[in-house]
Amino acid sequence: MLRYISHRVLMMIPMLIGISLVSFLVIELPPGDFVSYRIAIMESGGASVEQATIDALRNQYGLDLPLYRRYLRWAGNVLRGDFGLSFTYNKPVKELIWERLALTVVISLTTLLFTWVIGFFVGIYSATHQYSLGDYAFTAMSFVGVGIPDFLIAIVILWFGYSWFGVSLSGLFSQEFASAPWSWAKFLDMLKHLWLPLLVLGVGGTAGMIRTMRANVLDELHKPYVITARAKGLKETRLLLKYPVRVALNPFVSSIAWALPRLISGATIISVVMSLPTTGPLLLGALRAQDMYLASTFLLLLSVLTLIGTLISDILLAWLDPRIVYGE
Repeated sequence: MLRYISHRVLMMIPMLIGISLVSFLVIELPPGDFVSYRIAIMESGGASVEQATIDALRNQYGLDLPLYRRYLRWAGNVLRGDFGLSFTYNKPVKELIWERLALTVVISLTTLLFTWVIGFFVGIYSATHQYSLGDYAFTAMSFVGVGIPDFLIAIVILWFGYSWFGVSLSGLFSQEFASAPWSWAKFLDMLKHLWLPLLVLGVGGTAGMIRTMRANVLDELHKPYVITARAKGLKETRLLLKYPVRVALNPFVSSIAWALPRLISGATIISVVMSLPTTGPLLLGALRAQDMYLASTFLLLLSVLTLIGTLISDILLAWLDPRIVYGE
């Protein structure tokens, strides 16, 4: 296993180089660049932009350099921990990401834990009480959760809150704490607002996990090794947790591969609908404005976390399921 891990880590180096190149090139694929985007905004406001101004802007942002030189300069700075300057905000990319990263991790991590805990226990209950009233009820709720888009649930809840109670449920903070420095009162205020994003983001994921866990446990419950363990007198709870549930945990462990990048990216559409100060809208704005250093850094960061999450998933799967054996 140690040789396998070392081999995978070494393979990540050329993959990261390729990912950084693709991340940078993807931003260059649409026609135009950040200067074109900025000029279009200026002209839409009735301003007339001269060619000298355009040339000065391209020189200011380094867009007059060849593509390969811009990439090499950015990649070299990344190795030193400098991710460049955001064109849109005129601030270092690192500062912009860290400003919203903590809130994004809090929302995403609580949602992930909520999804796993509910999906784990409800999935086991549905599998061990197949075709019972509770199983039918959880199955119906799961179908609703999977079938309705998250952003639609968010819009409906926001509408009910404002129409029925006259309360705006958007955002993570009350108006008096939105721009205030961090304090214990602001933290408690955030916890009061956190339940709604947690509910909206967790509905779809929880429903999917319940269905997956139920199906996997049911698939294992009637296999010969479970029947043999039951015949030997092993207690039902211990038998369930030691054998079928352990194997059924594979989807939970496998989801780590995309759970890590989700902690950073957040749910972009939900964040926009609910006015959440997370990194998702920041990435969307960077892509729309072709803010190449900010967007490329996000894409690179998400790709790195995906690689790390995949490696962690593979290691945990081998530990959970003895049937899985990795070659060198």
